Amino acid sequence: MDLRGQIEALWERREELSPDSKDEAETVRTAVGLLDSGEARVAELAPDGGVVVNEWLKKAVLLWFKVNEMEVTELGPFEYVDRLPLKHGFAGAGVRVVPGASARWGSVIGRGAVLMPSYVNIGAYVGPGTMVDTWATVGSCAQVGAGAHLAGGVGVGGVLEPPQAAPVMIGDGANIGSRSMITQGARVGEGAVLGEGSILNPSIPVIDAATGEELSRGVVPAWCVAVGATRPRAFAGGTFGLPCMLVISRLEKGRRHSKAQLEELLREHGGL
Repeated sequence: MDLRGQIEALWERREELSPDSKDEAETVRTAVGLLDSGEARVAELAPDGGVVVNEWLKKAVLLWFKVNEMEVTELGPFEYVDRLPLKHGFAGAGVRVVPGASARWGSVIGRGAVLMPSYVNIGAYVGPGTMVDTWATVGSCAQVGAGAHLAGGVGVGGVLEPPQAAPVMIGDGANIGSRSMITQGARVGEGAVLGEGSILNPSIPVIDAATGEELSRGVVPAWCVAVGATRPRAFAGGTFGLPCMLVISRLEKGRRHSKAQLEELLREHGGL
């Protein structure tokens, strides 16, 4: 039986497993090791733009917590108790890690990426050259492309259960504004820019400011600038503004705008 088949078989009898299941733990370690080395990913974009989820790898992540003991780690005055070690080997991988940053084993941090004081969870993918800025978090199994920027305090939500659920996907070169929250499998396209404080999940409508057309729910298209907004909805108790994302500009595909230009554009539309 191949590794995928072994993980699927273990998943079917997961209630029987414990930290005493040493052989099974080694099988799970091998599978999660593929995530840690970057040989496999929890989710990828298909040629048609859809998301392909490798469910068996998410199952391997969940099984890890069934077959491993809690361990105590001491670092200076700090004590940690967890079932999963932290990631190591950043210098050899060409990754800059500032004190206060941590990434769990089973995540991938691409060459040239920078981790300011931040957190990356197991199963997550952070592409080459991406900046994870101060107090930003990349949740379990979230996928962030190459050359992206998660500004200060950005929360990229984890989607671990159920195993078939698609994680958050952020495209290459995307720029996510400070204190934004991208959760529940929402998607941000390649080269897109989100203004500060944006909230994006599958229930949030994404609207074209030029036409009023609803483009999607929870998906910001590639090469556009979007900001958080509200639209009125009437209820029995009155009319209230419900959150949405407003696409205020389209960027030329493949052309990077300077940060100053982007900030000026966002400020003009109240995004900063």
